[in-house]
Amino acid sequence: MDIDILPELAALRRELRQTLLELLPQALRRKVLLGQRLEREDYLSWQRLLHGRGLGAVHWPLEWGGRAWSPAQSAVFDEECARLGAPRQLPFGLKMLAPVLLRFGTPEQRARLLPPIIEGRSWWCQGYSEPGAGSDLASLKTRALPEGGDFVLHGQKTWTTLAQHADWMFCLARTDPEARPQRGISFLLVDMRSPGVQVRPIRLLDGEHEVNEVWLDGVRVPRENLVGELHQGWTVAKYLLGHERANIAGIGTIQRELDRLRELAARADAHGLRPGEQPLLAADIAELEIDLLALEATQARMLLREGPPGAEASMLKVLGSRLQQRASELLMRAAGARALPFEPEAFAPPPGFEPVAGEDCALLAAQYANWRKVSIYGGSNEIQLNILAGALGLDPGRGAPGARGAD
Repeated sequence: MDIDILPELAALRRELRQTLLELLPQALRRKVLLGQRLEREDYLSWQRLLHGRGLGAVHWPLEWGGRAWSPAQSAVFDEECARLGAPRQLPFGLKMLAPVLLRFGTPEQRARLLPPIIEGRSWWCQGYSEPGAGSDLASLKTRALPEGGDFVLHGQKTWTTLAQHADWMFCLARTDPEARPQRGISFLLVDMRSPGVQVRPIRLLDGEHEVNEVWLDGVRVPRENLVGELHQGWTVAKYLLGHERANIAGIGTIQRELDRLRELAARADAHGLRPGEQPLLAADIAELEIDLLALEATQARMLLREGPPGAEASMLKVLGSRLQQRASELLMRAAGARALPFEPEAFAPPPGFEPVAGEDCALLAAQYANWRKVSIYGGSNEIQLNILAGALGLDPGRGAPGARGAD
């Protein structure tokens, strides 16, 4: 069920559903729905297709190629893309850096960097977390030393998502080592082709190369790649994190997986038994549906308020990540023994590869393992609960405001 607050949102949803079904290549949709590996060109080609139909960045201002859609309209767009099986639009440039540039960037930075993002010509990654500064991001050690007209970067970033494909990285670095933790940090834009940048893969539980460690050894960053004021990067970072967490709820993804779960639960096995007829599983599926409706209603209320996302973004992040993980668990239960075989070849099938019977179950175990991270990245759920406690006037304990997990 889709919760649309205004009648025009329901009409928009119907229009988008038809447009996206016409636009989305079936081979690409199949890869998404089966959980197969998406390559760099899969993401960028989809971005180019959307841009060609005026849907490349619906939340951006008109002057930059967007449609100036409201948060509610933009959420409908994201939900329909996810539910139909489109690749996720890369959020790092479109939904994280772009709002920062529109608020804190110079006219030159916006003119230089925004068009390649919306046109599907550039790929960004996020350089926040470090080995000793994940949840407590203010403890970051990467330093940027002024030298001539440049900054020279030394340090290490970790859990950097898809950095192996990235052209650019937005990065937090300490520019004033004498200031207290939240002071003396600056927000810099790093060309990933610069000498001294080294990307090393980190393999996840599912065996995939999704995140990386990034080493910065004497990397020169021109002064014009400083966003916002020198030493004031913490203000920029907090603004970006609000947009990131609001995008992690993943309602469209949960809706898609719930549709898949219903179909799998109704499928008879070799003995004619249907998993959905098991009372405990049926009750858990119904509970997931109810909780998803509650999350949709919560997001709908947030989308009607004015201004950038506040502490409500933390609530959406916590609830959405929990539901995504519950959906992956229920899919495993509904598939039963069909979910046990894990065929790594199914990520990117070679010629002649024949998946196990019921190919839509071949990567369920991999998805289950991969989605364990959802409650960590963007700031762990424990940190988000501390933020919510502080917003409610409660004692948030010793959690660090603005903290996060993987990037």
